[in-house]
Amino acid sequence: MIGSPSTRSRPGRRAPAPPCAKAVQWQIRLDQHGFSPGQIDGSLGVSTTRALAAFQEAHGIAPSGQPDCAVWAVLDEGDEKPTLMPYTVTADDLQGPFIGRLPPDMEAAARLPGLQYTSPLEALGERFHAAPALLKRLNPRARFSAGEQINVPAVTPFDEAAKPQRDAAAGMSIRVSREESALRVTRADGTLVFFAPVSSGSTHDPLPPGTWKVTAVTWHPVFHYNPDLFWDADPNDDAATVKAGPNNPVGVVWIGLDLEHYGLHGTPDPSSIGATASHGCVRLTNWDAARVAALVQPGTPVVFE
Repeated sequence: MIGSPSTRSRPGRRAPAPPCAKAVQWQIRLDQHGFSPGQIDGSLGVSTTRALAAFQEAHGIAPSGQPDCAVWAVLDEGDEKPTLMPYTVTADDLQGPFIGRLPPDMEAAARLPGLQYTSPLEALGERFHAAPALLKRLNPRARFSAGEQINVPAVTPFDEAAKPQRDAAAGMSIRVSREESALRVTRADGTLVFFAPVSSGSTHDPLPPGTWKVTAVTWHPVFHYNPDLFWDADPNDDAATVKAGPNNPVGVVWIGLDLEHYGLHGTPDPSSIGATASHGCVRLTNWDAARVAALVQPGTPVVFE
């Protein structure tokens, strides 16, 4: 069902990085190749190792999910693009509007004109698919002020204000695995186009297995909070409409399905993707959700398993 993430966490595992590359370089290279590790945070957590296993499988390598220098050679082969790149902070980056902090509940959220980013650092993090804490580690002396040059992951920048342009390729399909906490977009011939971590369902709101279809893609959706649809809602809650923004409970995009109350969407909390349960729907980072939105259209099949 539509909703914000559950707070129930699942234990993760972190693999040691081999000497040929740092953890952040593995994450960036995977992102560049369309195997999203989710939020780039400089560690080889479970979402990164799953993305690595998918990359290995797609390249005929035993999908161990474990980084080693032989796999890095394949991932890095012929790729002259750097893993980090310079970026100059602009005055527009600092202009906002920013909301300072997330509202404590849906009633407070509904009173705001929009659920924008809380700070310039959060906005820069989403633009470059990175945890704000990682940007600070990459730039320990930075004040993130206008005109300052910083180092950022060399990924395709995400612009929350720019509606994704649909990919002209036809015949795409989506498969979501609850066990793997992952989404795959494939062409009709089975070629993997995109892989991303997701949070999908929980004990209370399990992901319903079956084949569904995309009905619509809504950019910058509002969120209609109905407490009757949430098992853990406060009994005193009233229905509320939360306006659009990257920190909206469904993020920047809603991909509706022919399954009532279910869809694929973004999130205000990218660090939770792949590591927490959801209230039934399939959640992705905002930048991954936008990537998926560009690959689908009404009628695209979506398999839940």
